[in-house]
Amino acid sequence: MGRGKIEIKRIENTSNRHVTFAKRRAGLVKKAREISVLCDAEVGVVIFSSAGKLHDFCSPKTTLPRILEKYQTNSGKILWDEKHKSISAEIDRVKKENDNMQIELRHMKGEDLNSLQPKELIAIEEALQNGQTNLRDKQMEHWKMHRRNEKMLEDEHKLLAFRMHQQDAELSNGMREMELGYHHARDFAPQMPFTFRVQPSHPNLQEDK
Repeated sequence: MGRGKIEIKRIENTSNRHVTFAKRRAGLVKKAREISVLCDAEVGVVIFSSAGKLHDFCSPKTTLPRILEKYQTNSGKILWDEKHKSISAEIDRVKKENDNMQIELRHMKGEDLNSLQPKELIAIEEALQNGQTNLRDKQMEHWKMHRRNEKMLEDEHKLLAFRMHQQDAELSNGMREMELGYHHARDFAPQMPFTFRVQPSHPNLQEDK
């Protein structure tokens, strides 16, 4: 006896709905993978759960953006507006520039040179020579700056030493002058004459006139 036909409608029970979603999603991705391998087809599957969680699958030999771009070209439906197109073009341009820079960097390191023509090798050699010259100039600039800083520090040290020597000399001269003044005052004190005269203030002690 075969299985009964299941009515296709929304499952009201939350738990049953989540279980059914997980099973059906896994089965759908499995079928997409099988048809991709068996039939060499480009398959892309995008699924959003009721909670907004993304689940996707894409054939190994392609990418989902490429499938969507092919869909847009073949169906005539516009999936991207002009803003997204310009952003996508800018991203592609930056990626291409980055790839070219990576190639040039490998060439500068001496890698992957077998495929280059003589003119390209000469250009790389000139670029390396210019880079070496610029590097030497930069090193010389840093060396001169370092020497200037050393000279400034040396001059400041000499000036500080000179000022300290001046202050020491002035302090020594001041101390010497104080000592000389002290000795001069001590030697001069006994030579000063002292005279006293008694002036009688009582009338009886005054001489008769």
